[in-house]
Amino acid sequence: MTVDQLGVHLKANWPSIRAQLVDGSYQPKPVKRVEIPKPDGRKRQLGIPTVVDRFIQQAVAQVVQQQWEPHFHPNSYGFRPGRNAHQAMRHAQTTIRQGYGWVVDIDLEAFFDRVNHDRLMVRVRKHVDAPDVLQLINRFLKGGVQVNGQTQATMQGVPQGGPLSPVLDELDWKLQTQGHRFARYADDCNIFVKSQRAGQRVMRNVTRYLRNTLRLTVNVNKSAVDRPKNRKFLGFTVSRNGARIKVADKAIEKLKDTIRALTRRTRGHRLVDIVQELKTALTGWKAYFGIAEVLSPLREIDKWVRRRIRCYAWKQWGSAGYRELRKRGVTVREAWNTSKSAHGPWRLSKTPALNLALPAKLFRQMGLPELAPVKAA
Repeated sequence: MTVDQLGVHLKANWPSIRAQLVDGSYQPKPVKRVEIPKPDGRKRQLGIPTVVDRFIQQAVAQVVQQQWEPHFHPNSYGFRPGRNAHQAMRHAQTTIRQGYGWVVDIDLEAFFDRVNHDRLMVRVRKHVDAPDVLQLINRFLKGGVQVNGQTQATMQGVPQGGPLSPVLDELDWKLQTQGHRFARYADDCNIFVKSQRAGQRVMRNVTRYLRNTLRLTVNVNKSAVDRPKNRKFLGFTVSRNGARIKVADKAIEKLKDTIRALTRRTRGHRLVDIVQELKTALTGWKAYFGIAEVLSPLREIDKWVRRRIRCYAWKQWGSAGYRELRKRGVTVREAWNTSKSAHGPWRLSKTPALNLALPAKLFRQMGLPELAPVKAA
């Protein structure tokens, strides 16, 4: 069933669904296992509930959230109303600027897959005094997962992507009692200290606490005590001087991979369609990474994107390249030298002729966004 079909289905079936919820007989369906690629080549496992189950989960989550929300730590920013990743990054930046020049960057190994159900339910019971709701939540946790058409039991873990995914607030309050400065977004946690020695001590203590108390494993290969400029947090890092917010290199490379795919020379789409696809991709990227304060890498991407488009256009023009250049105001000599050049499209995309024929102003008129603000003349 699609999300669009949910309304009609609920109108026809809500009385029976409601009766099952009230009498405690409702049985959630297994979530569908879906794997998506991670930047390191591994697979991230997501659990997709049926739309009816997701609807019920969201209804439960909205009520439970009202009871639980006041008890969350203020330094927890993930999946909370009125809070977001930008606030988490700015909190980290402020802490660094206050002299906390070392970060304990903790990466939890398969966090969503290894959440202990019993411990999670103990945390939920502290704020939810409703046995029927607790029973329903427990059934969602143990509803199973469907893999290649086969249902498997779920003895631990929660679906990554479901609205009933857990929180690490126990860790938050433990760090608070020890006087640590930190920022957390879901399972991404950075603890800030003033020396490498202090960071190593905190890493040992937190690793032990996560293992012995929360029954979670720290990924030692991805965790480290380091200078903040050498680590990434929520897709960002900070500059060496002034701790200005900067887009992490991996995020930039991932964007470039997307742009390469959209501007592949053999796609055969009209240039205007390519620009529209780029507009969609860049607008979404900019909405998240637009808080970056170090703009030089973004300006380089803007130049690179325009060059990719010029390369695509030149390939598309083919034998008509000379005429297309002349139509766009390029001199006879420049148009002739460019069209008769033995160099390939990528090399020619940087020539004065292509820059004149397809200037940045033209791309702006076509709706192509720029990641870095245009410098004032």
